[in-house]
Amino acid sequence: MRMYIYDTYKRATDLGIYMVEHNSTVRSTARHFGISKSTVHKDVTQRLKQLDPALYAEVSIVLEQNKNERHIRGGQATRLKYKKEKC
Repeated sequence: MRMYIYDTYKRATDLGIYMVEHNSTVRSTARHFGISKSTVHKDVTQRLKQLDPALYAEVSIVLEQNKNERHIRGGQATRLKYKKEKC
């Protein structure tokens, strides 16, 4: 059981570091590590808060930035979708 807990905490830390270094979204981080979005989100919002508050603060800035930009990204994706269909 101890090994599982250690692996979970190491994973949470690795995910946080990756998100900060690459200014990455939860979805792209999940794709990179080969795990679900739900796991990434839980690790960086709940587990990381207890493990490494300093890293959690940096990750929360990235998450907030992504949240503020999501409507723009969605609009760009829709624009590209209909642009491809038109051609």
